[in-house]
Amino acid sequence: MALPGTVNRYLLLMAQEHLEFRLPSPFWILSIPSEDIARNLMKRTVCAKSIFELWGHGKSPEELYSSLKNYPVDKMVPFLHSDSTYKIKIHTFNKTLTQEEKVKRIDALEFLPFEGKVNLKKPQHIFSILEDYGLDPNCIPENPHNIYFGRWIADGQRELIESYSVKKRHFIGNTSMDAGLSFIMANHGKVKENDIVFDPFVGTGGLLIASAHFGAYVYGTDIDYNTVHGLGKASRKNQKWRGPDENIRANLRQYGLEKYYLDVLVSDASKPSWRKGTYFDAVITDPPYGIRESTRRTGSQKEIPKGIEKCPESHVPVSLSYHLSDMFFDLLNFAAETLVLGGRLVYWLPVYTPEYTEEMVPWHPCLKLISNCEQKLSSHTSRRLITMEKVKEFEGSTSTDSAKLCILNVVHDPQLVETEHAEPVDAETRLSDLSICQFWYPQWVLEPISCGCQGRTVP
Repeated sequence: MALPGTVNRYLLLMAQEHLEFRLPSPFWILSIPSEDIARNLMKRTVCAKSIFELWGHGKSPEELYSSLKNYPVDKMVPFLHSDSTYKIKIHTFNKTLTQEEKVKRIDALEFLPFEGKVNLKKPQHIFSILEDYGLDPNCIPENPHNIYFGRWIADGQRELIESYSVKKRHFIGNTSMDAGLSFIMANHGKVKENDIVFDPFVGTGGLLIASAHFGAYVYGTDIDYNTVHGLGKASRKNQKWRGPDENIRANLRQYGLEKYYLDVLVSDASKPSWRKGTYFDAVITDPPYGIRESTRRTGSQKEIPKGIEKCPESHVPVSLSYHLSDMFFDLLNFAAETLVLGGRLVYWLPVYTPEYTEEMVPWHPCLKLISNCEQKLSSHTSRRLITMEKVKEFEGSTSTDSAKLCILNVVHDPQLVETEHAEPVDAETRLSDLSICQFWYPQWVLEPISCGCQGRTVP
């Protein structure tokens, strides 16, 4: 099990949350061009705990030791010389070891050329032994399925989930997206510094916060006047009405991100009032499904002549129900028209699970499907995180007609849209996602570890 000396191999330790979004193994072996790229990877992900430079691995201690002995000594020496300090940590998945067992495993590594001094408080280098005992907590094997040894490189951004938690946020709503999902969506959208990110169903602006954290300028619209202006009843427990400063801008100010705030407007997503042209690097949104937030658009049941309707500033237009297929047609068409070439559309699509097929995912001739990930909501409903990339310039009515034909097949359960008593989803239990290398870095080789479980194949 020797490691090729010409390949930089790293071990990614994943957070075990919402496994339906990825292969369930907590350990992933990656081939990455350089350590700097590995560090940059960990600066973005909220789904991984740590990454290690992999020195050796095996299915038994003997295989691990053999693998370590075959690792190039010249790659070890810079971190083991006499002027350095180090410590060795033990990490086990699905099993707890006694202190005596940990010491025994560390002592067994005495054949490695450690010449530096041990420093448990502030070491220059940290090495880890990682043992995988499978996924079943009710059937823990005596010996691990896989054992790894490596040098710690960097930790992920898991702390962002807590620091940006909805519970601590100044302005929230009934359907505010939790922090972990917001950062995942920003990563799927390849959001970077100085991008312009738009959310046409902005709500309380949770998705804008994640994009602003990565240095993007954010913009949003919503049809709900009260939500945009922070008026009406509060969603927070033991608070009847929203305060005078509860709004999206105040949320960005709370996190020191106000400089990235462009504006938030009251606007109807079915009737975008934009000049023709490309404005946005990413459109990232969570459209309403009609459960806890209604699907609405402006309009009237009366037949009225077409044209620009002039209304006083204080006038609030009558709203109609907004069918899901119409909503997604408008969304894809808007993204195809306003995204820059290579820009991404990231959105949630609700589906009725028993009847769902991949052919039901809306598509557009100007947009390429990048990913389609499922989050289960109940036994018969789920929602899918869809990521699309603009690969072709918008061509007016031709693109619009083609998109209209293919969105008619969007399937949904009537109960998912109409009932007001659907099963609620706790924001803190929503999914996390791997998808790290596949969406916003070059597609490196990922090697899912064999752990006696079934999983999907990642290309």
